[in-house]
Amino acid sequence: MTEPILRRVERYYTGKFTQHGATPRGVDWNSVESQALRFEQVLKVCDTSRPFRLLDYGCGYGALLDHVRARGFDCEYVGFDLSAPMLDHARDTHPRDAAARFVGEAEALEPVDYVVASGILNVRQDVPVDDWRAYVLSVIGRLGALGTRGFSFNSLTSYSDADRMRPDLYYPDPCDLFDHCKREHSRNVALLHDYGLYEFTILVRKDV
Repeated sequence: MTEPILRRVERYYTGKFTQHGATPRGVDWNSVESQALRFEQVLKVCDTSRPFRLLDYGCGYGALLDHVRARGFDCEYVGFDLSAPMLDHARDTHPRDAAARFVGEAEALEPVDYVVASGILNVRQDVPVDDWRAYVLSVIGRLGALGTRGFSFNSLTSYSDADRMRPDLYYPDPCDLFDHCKREHSRNVALLHDYGLYEFTILVRKDV
């Protein structure tokens, strides 16, 4: 079931990028401000007091790379995405960053210190809910396998107002995913649900 879902996800985001370009709407976000706020949450998993290696899982056109460079973080960056047009744009607009690279082959990914994923679990489209949940757990497992010191991700929330919820999006119970991460990945898990958006972020820190 995973491959058909991945193809749907790739077509959806490539379509958004073709329509809106290298903007937050091109990766299905509403604004620069909300995009930056999400970046701040997922990056809280990283210990930025020393150099680290970061994998941006679902990197889009490379906006998170711009964010971490603007913050002055000392990190090696790898961006991974399914959308070839997004990756082409990311490479074309970051040619001089010797500590950054973009890849489109999941098999080429190697473990790093931290993995972050922003926005990749939301767009269910018409995939049955149970199938999408299984896909979400498989993605979380992949993040956990690649992040040696920790990983983070965000998701829309089941606590959203009913009149704002779209039938093509996924709104899991944050407590369910918190429990999953606590049981399967680490004792040190944080659930952030206090930053003003209809979503949550989970941070998983590993004992190393």
